[in-house]
Amino acid sequence: MMSDYQKKLSALRVRHEELLSRKNEPKEWGNGIYEKWKNPVLTAEHTPLEWRYDFNEQDNPYLMQRIMMNATLNSGAIKWNGKYVLIVRVEGADRKSFFAVAESPNGVDNFRFWEEPITMPDDVIPATNIYDMRITAHEDGWIYGVFCAERHDDSQPGNLSAATATAGIARTKDLKTWERLPDLKTKSQQRNVVLHPEFVDGKYALYTRPQDGFIDTGSGGGIGWALVDDITNAEVKDERIINPRHYHTITEVKNGEGPHPIKTHKGWLHLAHGVRATADGLRYVLYMYMTALEDPKKVIAQPGGYFLVPEGDEYLGDVMNVAFANGWIADADGKVFIYYASADTRMHVATSTIDRLIDYCMNTPEDRLTTAASVETIKKLIHKNKKNG
Repeated sequence: MMSDYQKKLSALRVRHEELLSRKNEPKEWGNGIYEKWKNPVLTAEHTPLEWRYDFNEQDNPYLMQRIMMNATLNSGAIKWNGKYVLIVRVEGADRKSFFAVAESPNGVDNFRFWEEPITMPDDVIPATNIYDMRITAHEDGWIYGVFCAERHDDSQPGNLSAATATAGIARTKDLKTWERLPDLKTKSQQRNVVLHPEFVDGKYALYTRPQDGFIDTGSGGGIGWALVDDITNAEVKDERIINPRHYHTITEVKNGEGPHPIKTHKGWLHLAHGVRATADGLRYVLYMYMTALEDPKKVIAQPGGYFLVPEGDEYLGDVMNVAFANGWIADADGKVFIYYASADTRMHVATSTIDRLIDYCMNTPEDRLTTAASVETIKKLIHKNKKNG
């Protein structure tokens, strides 16, 4: 005969397994560019029960959560040993984020966390919080994780919201044991730094986002490009903006690279985020652009407007009106899995193909930056459709 405690525990495990094994399916009537899938692929409830409950009945007779999880978001992604693997930013109820690995056999459901979170070594100056890892399998044979390392800004001792950001760098061969390298040295704060997967002119190439402050770009902003000689002691000495911000666009406040770009026969596919101000706060959306195959810093195509935004329930969460992505996976057959977070709360997936994304980038009109120009672009399409009957 099971005790009440054992019955509750059994029911808890059944419910959790039902969540983990729930089948996913694509939504109907998308935009033709990609398909969003109905269920989030990861939520706080997907985290292992062993991370949250003390299963000793004497110590926890009410079966309470001793450690609560708040969100799963902003995950790096990599295909690893035939599995679709996310390096997830997990945020606890205490606001501290940490990295944990979750894997799926098919990329759209059945994501399960590895037994323990990642133990990430500290830099010389320990960070208060680390998050948003971009993961790159580099041609030098290492897998690199570049992430934001946040610390209190001690130059403002009375302001508990004042923070500084640097780009933390770590590398691994197995996604379990990580070697921490020194944080990236730059003249400005950096929160969105991405390592290009190939050497460029014999050097490591970085997509950067220089900022004057932790939140505000100030005189900085835009997606930058920099080459560094030594990744084990990385320093940005020369930085140029390759994808700038523009007034009254989706990138008006700031923009930043998402995951590392995907190499195709037509060029490099880039996924990025753009931010604009609204009466309801900042709005984060995703957009795409392409750069030249032989010159990854040269933009050759940029569709106007956003690529993906929060819709329906995706709009609601800890930070409303936010879509953010720093991980995608391109399979050998051309299918692309785009992993994005909504409202800083949960992870979703959208699927497309290399060919569709190239078509979208190269054949979608650019933002010509004024109402009059936008109307002319629409009218051209109307007239073209009239001719085609």
